[in-house]
Amino acid sequence: MKNKTLIVLILFLAAGCRQAADPPTGTDPLDVLRDGQWIDLTWAFDEESVYWPTNIPFTHDTVFAGINEQGWYYSSFRFAAEEHGGTHFDAPVHFAEGGMTVEQVPLEQLTGEGILVDVRRQAADDRDYLITAEDLQAWEAAHGRIPDGAIVLFNTGFWTFYPDKEAYTGTTLTGQEGVANLSFPGIHPDAARWLVEHRSIKAVGLDTPSIDYGKSTDFMTHRILFAHGLTAYENLARLDELPPKGFWVMALPMKIRGGSGAPLRIVALVP
Repeated sequence: MKNKTLIVLILFLAAGCRQAADPPTGTDPLDVLRDGQWIDLTWAFDEESVYWPTNIPFTHDTVFAGINEQGWYYSSFRFAAEEHGGTHFDAPVHFAEGGMTVEQVPLEQLTGEGILVDVRRQAADDRDYLITAEDLQAWEAAHGRIPDGAIVLFNTGFWTFYPDKEAYTGTTLTGQEGVANLSFPGIHPDAARWLVEHRSIKAVGLDTPSIDYGKSTDFMTHRILFAHGLTAYENLARLDELPPKGFWVMALPMKIRGGSGAPLRIVALVP
């Protein structure tokens, strides 16, 4: 199964290169892996990592770092974190009873052709902007139908504020008071319904703390997508460096048995 995934990746990237540059027949697909640009869409985890106002922040403490009794250098550290914070992965069970937990999500669902929907202009005018089905349809009018099995990413521009909590989330408050003052863009439930009813995708992701906008109280976008087995990525970085289409996404969460979410290392490969 791993070999099958690699073969699909190579063939997709080779096809992307043919469309972009029209190289001669016989081009080695492995050249795409060697010469393509890898973009890390992940924020490093540290004490500034953005977590939900009611969550316990990330901590990283030293167990030992220095010259040991045998005379050579050694270091080891311990960390603590809730599942949902920083750049992280949401499994279906997060909002769907009986849904897949993190370790149950198949590898094929963690990799795929990516598209990027740019809503920076809308979010700049309204920090509580809800991404609509019309935004998705406008992307299709410009770039063609969303491919089956795609991973749909949304660039709101909010990643440029990270990790400034007030600019990024709308508040520095914690606890329920912090939740009540959240303000950032998200995906409208109608857009989520359109995706599951009219397209066949694997996952969505964006550069805010939640796929539901900050003022949501019912998290309906989560509920709609996860009821259909989709997954989500939140707090993404560097989305400005991606084209609208023609790239590949690898989203590999920490494999937590029974987890509803996990810290995520997500990268994109642009031919």
